[in-house]
Amino acid sequence: MTTRKKLRSVLSVIFLAVLAMSCERETFVDEIPPITFDDIFINLSLLEYNDLKIRGYQSIPAGGNSRGIILYRINNEYRAFERTCSYQPYEATALVDVTPAGNAMTDFSCGSIFGFDNGYPEAGPARSPLLRYRTILDNGFLTITDEVIN
Repeated sequence: MTTRKKLRSVLSVIFLAVLAMSCERETFVDEIPPITFDDIFINLSLLEYNDLKIRGYQSIPAGGNSRGIILYRINNEYRAFERTCSYQPYEATALVDVTPAGNAMTDFSCGSIFGFDNGYPEAGPARSPLLRYRTILDNGFLTITDEVIN
């Protein structure tokens, strides 16, 4: 093999390697846009919140520019997570719901799965946690504010 052919072969290999690296799937780590809503006041004794008592979780509307909230109850602690997925949050499909088994939250479009304990991603392309809002429990009434606590 001539020197020219060797050089051409080496350059071809380098070109293919660079091309392969540039085609790797890009990982998006988008920041969830600021979300605001008026404080939400919930009387936990109302029948409309039975799912929260029985299943331990429930989705509720939040208003403002929120896509809604998933409430999760463990003993007497309530956690409120934004339903906007942290993976490409500006996309219309970036919406989180509770898995059919009820043991985590997932964005069925991108495949990201988030834990109820802190909203951090456990699988999928998402790298940032869901927004978790401050909750205040007072004598059977739950207040959810748009103050992010994670």
